[in-house]
Amino acid sequence: MSQPTSKRRKNTPTTPAKSKPSLKPVQEPESASAVTVDVEAVEVPEMTEEEQRDRLNLERKVERAFYEAGKALMELRDRRLYRSTHKTFEEYCKDRFGYSRRQPYLLMDAAVVFDNLKEKCDPLDHILPTNERQVRPLINLKPSQQQKVWQQAVKEAGGKVPSGRIVQNIVDKIRDRTSVPNPYRAGEICVIQPKDNPDLRGKSGYWGIVTHVGQYSCTVKCWDGDYTAKVEHLKSLELLDEDCRFMQQLCERLRRLHEVAGRDEAVDWLLQGLGKQGKPYLSALQAKLLAAVEREYGIDFKSKK
Repeated sequence: MSQPTSKRRKNTPTTPAKSKPSLKPVQEPESASAVTVDVEAVEVPEMTEEEQRDRLNLERKVERAFYEAGKALMELRDRRLYRSTHKTFEEYCKDRFGYSRRQPYLLMDAAVVFDNLKEKCDPLDHILPTNERQVRPLINLKPSQQQKVWQQAVKEAGGKVPSGRIVQNIVDKIRDRTSVPNPYRAGEICVIQPKDNPDLRGKSGYWGIVTHVGQYSCTVKCWDGDYTAKVEHLKSLELLDEDCRFMQQLCERLRRLHEVAGRDEAVDWLLQGLGKQGKPYLSALQAKLLAAVEREYGIDFKSKK
């Protein structure tokens, strides 16, 4: 049986397979200028009077945010609108806004200074403080001095809003020129106002007895120790001599209790409360509590009339 003959391929020229049409890349412009928008050629519409007013009002809101905060804090404190959730204003500000103990007071003081400067400055000039640090050096000055210092600071800043450092430098120069006598006397009862003094941090509202009077500062004896405070960091309670003697005796009792039982949290709570109550008397309940704690720790402190 004969084998089938294999078919031979014809020597025909092969035709190339049809290739798929390739995707042509997007041609880049020859130069960047081909797609650059001529900003100058674009017409920017002029701002209307209403838009200009809106811009000015919004700018002032941004600049005076610290002022609005200070005014709001004053109302919250004065009306005790924190009382439903917190016992003290300081605790409320810390939990609600994350403020340190002195921050709300700095903002409130700054708002008072801002109001004073606003009365003197021409509103058309619009040269008013934009943050709390710019007015902090002015807090302890008289209103008339605040206005003069601010105007001088604006001048030194070239007609712009001055920095806090410029304001502080002017205040320091004034203090160097005018030596104000220390208004306090030994035995006087004063309240500590730390403001921007880090050495007195956490002592805001502490009352104490002036034991030494220097040229620009006083030594104040409080329930938990002695502190040196500048004149501007103190405020006299302006008590009668008899009331001062009561406060001096109370201070001795609190200090003695602090030495004996200061680490007791309940005792510390009592000391903190009485150490900030700048009043020349104790309520009936306060007197009983203090006497009971003294007896608990074996302290015999007889009142002297």
